[in-house]
Amino acid sequence: MSSADACPCGRTGSFGRLDYASCCGRFLDGGADAPDAQALMRSRYTAYALRRNDYLLATWDPAHRPDTLDDSAGTTWLGLEVLDHQVLDGDHAEVEFIARFRAATGPARALRERSRFVRRDGRWLYLNAVTG
Repeated sequence: MSSADACPCGRTGSFGRLDYASCCGRFLDGGADAPDAQALMRSRYTAYALRRNDYLLATWDPAHRPDTLDDSAGTTWLGLEVLDHQVLDGDHAEVEFIARFRAATGPARALRERSRFVRRDGRWLYLNAVTG
């Protein structure tokens, strides 16, 4: 992906969609830490879209992180819509979103999730999905 391409997460600014370099690219490629849970969630969506399992695993809380990720299903990520971002306290937050995707076979689908995040040593990490 070119740094000038529109970021897969779909974040917009005053002049339209942000480019990858100034949006999630600074986290995935530039080594910057996401400043809040929503930015981390958007960068993780972008990592899924770009098949950057290294970034996904590095931003997953170690107590909840799988050993490996399998992206062999050929999933194509089609779009992200953030519905809600709640800061619970200085080190905990939740983000609700809808991620649209298409598996290797079949119609486009949507995943709606409320994710939990924690800040450890100044870095935001994904914990898990809130379940019912």
